[in-house]
Amino acid sequence: MDELKVFTGNAHPALAQKVVEYLGIPLGKCEVFQFTNENIFVRIQENVRQRDTFVIQPLASPVNQNLVELLIMLDALKRASPERITAVIPYYAYGRSDKKDQPRVPITARLIADLLTTAGANRLLTVDLHAAQIQGFFNIPVDELTALYVLGDYFRKKDFHDLVVVAADIGISKRARDAAARLNSPLAIIEKRRLGNDDKSEALNVIGEVEGKTTLIFDDEVSTGGTLVDDVNVLLQRGAKEVYFCCTHPVFASPAIKRINESPVKEVVVTDTVPVSDGKKLAKITVLSIASLLGEAIHRIHTGQSIGAMFEQGET
Repeated sequence: MDELKVFTGNAHPALAQKVVEYLGIPLGKCEVFQFTNENIFVRIQENVRQRDTFVIQPLASPVNQNLVELLIMLDALKRASPERITAVIPYYAYGRSDKKDQPRVPITARLIADLLTTAGANRLLTVDLHAAQIQGFFNIPVDELTALYVLGDYFRKKDFHDLVVVAADIGISKRARDAAARLNSPLAIIEKRRLGNDDKSEALNVIGEVEGKTTLIFDDEVSTGGTLVDDVNVLLQRGAKEVYFCCTHPVFASPAIKRINESPVKEVVVTDTVPVSDGKKLAKITVLSIASLLGEAIHRIHTGQSIGAMFEQGET
């Protein structure tokens, strides 16, 4: 493993540290900071020539600062002549802007893909993209991991006997179906429509039987928490006994924490693809780490092993 180098910016150093601990290697040395004029400076502080290099940087808040920081880190590495550069982006921001669904709007998810490739990324490693077609925006190999097994195993240990897995919308239904199969539970789907461009949606119907059941809503991310609260209320109105919620990416933009705290949701289970500050760790919020998932994927990429085999074997 002496040719493997893992670096991180300022987006989520705690996750990067857990990953290198899993790999049994030190974190790569680099300087990444802002000057007083807000220009970002990066300096790689060790030799990476002909090394296999990885940069761990979720596009978490502040999204645009962390994005530019990542692009500059990729450029700095490219100019240092490594064998390969893999951008490890546990949370891929702008994933909702994946198509032209209105006149004269950008496809920002594609723009980000072009920027990453131009900056120097030879490969992308990510977790639960908002839309599968984002992989096709890249002309470099993309490995998309899933937190489904991490989340599913957590709830499987609770040993619910009347559990119904609920897809938060039609778009997440395939992943929710896979989670339901893993938990040996039936599937229900909340049918909804988006209202404009302000993250609001309206639940129209619940497809499936939830009355008298313990329900688990499955989604890819939580932003403001408005959809989460609406989904919980709809299920309770339909007679659900209690409602749990899980997702991969805890964006937790304002006022998500206040809404979750006031919501009748029993528990919100998320992963650490983005940092969850101490001020956001409510008693009803559980954070599971994906460090071992990322670490195993990095090890397999470095050694030329299959990533898909991780999930065929049900590894986490």
